[in-house]
Order: sequence, then C-alpha cells, then structure tokens
Amino acid sequence: MMAVSMAPAIGDLPGSAVLQNLVNGIAAWALLFCLVGILVGAATWALGSHSQNYQHSYAGRKAVLVSAMAALAIGAAPALINFFFAAGRSA
Repeated sequence: MMAVSMAPAIGDLPGSAVLQNLVNGIAAWALLFCLVGILVGAATWALGSHSQNYQHSYAGRKAVLVSAMAALAIGAAPALINFFFAAGRSA
C-alpha cells in the first residue's frame, strides 16, 4: 500500500509571501478593531454605570469582554493551528 505524506511549506508556491503579508495585515486590522471595541465598550460601561443605566452598563461590559476574547483568539490562532496540525500528524 502506498503511503501519502504532507509537508506544508509556506514558500513552495508563488505568491506565498504576498499571502503571508495579507494574513499579517488582516490580523493587524482585527487587533485594531478589538482595541476600538475595548475603548468604546469601556466608555459605554463607565457612562452607563455613572448614569445608573443598567442596559448601557451591561452592553459596555459585554463589548469589553467580547473584544478582549477576540484579541485572545487572534493572538492564539497560529499556536492553535500548529498544535492541532501537530496532533493530527502524530495520530
């Protein structure tokens, strides 16, 4: 029986550097959106809390937490992909 193998290499295809730069740029934009979400959420949370507006306070808190978790996911994405790829190769 013939065995199938795979060895991913980012530089093997033409345009790989451009694609890597595109991914890096998208990640940078996504992190900027997370930063904006945290700033706007924190301001909404503070204003809602000071004005005794529970709905705005809750919405701001949720925006801060979701933006922080999104930044965590963006930062952890390459490590997660590499971890699961390595786990799949060892199986």
